[in-house]
Amino acid sequence: MVNDQPDLLEIYRTAVRIHRADERLRGLLTSGELAVAYYSPRGQEIVAAAMMSRLRREDYLVTTYRGIHDQIAKGIPLEPLFAELFGRVDGTCKGKGGPMHVTHPETGVMVTTGVVGSGLPIGVGLGLAAQVRGEDRVTVACFGDGASNIGAFHEALNMAALWKLPVVFLCQNNRYAESTRYADGTTVDRIAARAASYGIPGVTVDGNDAAEMAAAARDAVERARSGGGPTLLEAMTYRFMGHYFGDSGAYMDADEFGAAQQADPVPRLRARLLTEKLATEAELTALETAEQEAIEAAVVFAQNSPPPGADELRRDVYREEVPA
Repeated sequence: MVNDQPDLLEIYRTAVRIHRADERLRGLLTSGELAVAYYSPRGQEIVAAAMMSRLRREDYLVTTYRGIHDQIAKGIPLEPLFAELFGRVDGTCKGKGGPMHVTHPETGVMVTTGVVGSGLPIGVGLGLAAQVRGEDRVTVACFGDGASNIGAFHEALNMAALWKLPVVFLCQNNRYAESTRYADGTTVDRIAARAASYGIPGVTVDGNDAAEMAAAARDAVERARSGGGPTLLEAMTYRFMGHYFGDSGAYMDADEFGAAQQADPVPRLRARLLTEKLATEAELTALETAEQEAIEAAVVFAQNSPPPGADELRRDVYREEVPA
């Protein structure tokens, strides 16, 4: 049984790790020390931190190329994660996957997909595998609001509902599908409303409120784990950066953007911890310092890791080498 009360301090710790890791990576990109396609999760830290706080290490995660916050929150160690972004041999995929294909089965991060919406049917497959094997595992499939408009979304929800699979479909609704505003591509007011078509719960929450997000995640995970089937969980959030690093975000409404920044979820949770006396200023400062030091150590680790050698070109392509 998952604890009914979320550990807001631990959610904050994870959110800080995501926030500071993102800041450091953007700094490395700006300075030219890192050259890689990058998609900032800034603004969506709490969604991932709260969701993953309700999972076990052995539970599965499928995320997208915009999912570094999900990967960190699920527990991938920073050293191999950063090494993968640097394309180094000590990375999660030996430097051969890069940011769009991060995989780390040890922490349950099974797939990072580079195709919009393609992770949804994969999540269904993992849920089916757990069900067939009798494993007590839940799969969370993360995606954006834009991905709910492709066929795989509907096929995945239908099959998961039909077979009562232990899957949580987490839509991180940040209001934009790349550069397309939500209202310009979707007719329903809420993505969660689409769950009714498949006879499963559809829940919309403030994904930037740690307690609300954690409570909704708890309910969805417990439903899946107990055999109740899938949930479509829509977490309302906002991204503070363009779709990709280098995208100015000129298409974003200035007033909406400003209001979202004023309600930045990370300092919002920090203030709550102090107000509710869940932590002292000294404790939070120490936590933030420790996370920053861990990130700096991960950068050094990644920079010191060598690139993969030529012998890796054909390794991990086939299960067994087949002579031409």
